[in-house]
Amino acid sequence: MKNVLFILMGLLSLTAAAQNKGRFETHDFGNFKLHVYYTNDALGDASYIIESKNSLVTLDQPLFKDNVAEYDAYLLKLGKPVEKRITDYHLGGTGNHDIVMVKGMPEFTKGDVYGGMMKGFSQMFGNAIVPLPSGKITEVDLGTTQTYAGIPFQFIDGASTDFPGASILIGNKVYFSHWTPLKVHVSHLHISSPEAIDAQIKALEQALKTKAVLFIGGHGGASQTDAVKFKISYLKQMKKLLGENKTPETFIEALKNAYPDMPGEDGLGELAKALYR
Repeated sequence: MKNVLFILMGLLSLTAAAQNKGRFETHDFGNFKLHVYYTNDALGDASYIIESKNSLVTLDQPLFKDNVAEYDAYLLKLGKPVEKRITDYHLGGTGNHDIVMVKGMPEFTKGDVYGGMMKGFSQMFGNAIVPLPSGKITEVDLGTTQTYAGIPFQFIDGASTDFPGASILIGNKVYFSHWTPLKVHVSHLHISSPEAIDAQIKALEQALKTKAVLFIGGHGGASQTDAVKFKISYLKQMKKLLGENKTPETFIEALKNAYPDMPGEDGLGELAKALYR
C-alpha cells in the first residue's frame, strides 16, 4: 500500500493545478478519424475515439465525472453507434457497457497495485470520479489483430516493466501506449527503476518499426515520430549518465546540463530516488 500511495502522490503532483475541462483535437487518416481528448484532469489522462464511416470505437474513457459528461456529449454529437469500448491501461467511465481488455489485465486491476491505486483515487477524489465499470469484459490475446468498425487493431506487448496492458497499432497509422513520447523529462511513474529504462527503449524502438505516423498514450495526448526518436535518445543518455554518476544529486545535475531548460525538471528529484534505491 505504501507504494500505491507513492504512485498516487506522484500522479497528483504532475497536474494538480489543472482542473478545467478538457479539449478535443481530430486527426484525419482517410478511412478513419482519431479524436484525441485531453482531459486536463488531475492525473494528466488522455482518452480517444476512433471514427470510421459507420461506427465508433472508444479507447481508455475518462475517469472524472465532468470529463465523462464532456466526452459522452462529444461522442453523441458524432451521431454514430459505438461498436467497441477498449479499456487498456486505464479503467474509466464505461459504466455498464461491455468492454474489451487485454488478457490478464482484468485480474491485474483487482490486485494490490492497480486495485489499491483505484481505492486511493476513490478516497482522494470521492464523488468526482465515476464508479468502476460493471459491464461484461471480453479479453483479447496479445499478438492478435482484431477488427472493430472496419479498422484493424493490433494488440502488441507493452513495456515489460509497465502494467500488463497492450500497445495498440490502430489502422496501421496510430500507435497507442501507456505514455505518449514527448520532449519532456520522464517522471518516476514512467521510469521507476533502471530496468525500466531498457524496457522503455525497447518499447519505443518497437513503436518506430510499425511505421505509424502518430503516437498517442494514456498520458500525454498525441505526438509525431520525431518525439519518439528524441525519447529513445534521451533514455539512452539517461542510462549513460546513470552509470557515470554515483549519487542522485550528480545525476540530476548531469541530466539538467544535457537537456537545459527542458520541461519536467521539478520531477527529477523523485526520478533520481527511484533510480538510486
